[in-house]
Amino acid sequence: MNTGFERGTDGPKVILAGIDGSESSLRAAAYAAGLARRQNALLALVYVQPVMPAGASLGAPVGGTTEEIAQGLVAEIRESAERLKGVYDVRWQFHTFRGDPYSGLVSAAEELTADAVVVGASEQAGHRIVGSVAVRLVKAGRWPVTVVP
Repeated sequence: MNTGFERGTDGPKVILAGIDGSESSLRAAAYAAGLARRQNALLALVYVQPVMPAGASLGAPVGGTTEEIAQGLVAEIRESAERLKGVYDVRWQFHTFRGDPYSGLVSAAEELTADAVVVGASEQAGHRIVGSVAVRLVKAGRWPVTVVP
């Protein structure tokens, strides 16, 4: 009888951290890196590129701007990883998904078969009323979600 449980595989194998360049997302990535190191898990760092509605950019280089953000995040992550190599050794990958932050993180977690999701607390005041990405992920109830302030 296969129950889906495997002996000797306690703990997460893939920890996903959503990053967008904000201070709280970078703290979430650092927290997730610590978890990944302690659990010997893969750290999947995910940036969700916003998809602009048709006609919204009207030829403006908005898509290029989000690409520059992604490249900047990769450069920052690589620099940090090199600085900490040997001291704080973590296996990590950087992924970019497109969409709104919630849908992008859900897609990433499904595609990467994440065992846990770590995100930063929203820094936008309106999210207290409407609900942040973190709250929506928690309510989805599909993965353990850690929200880092």
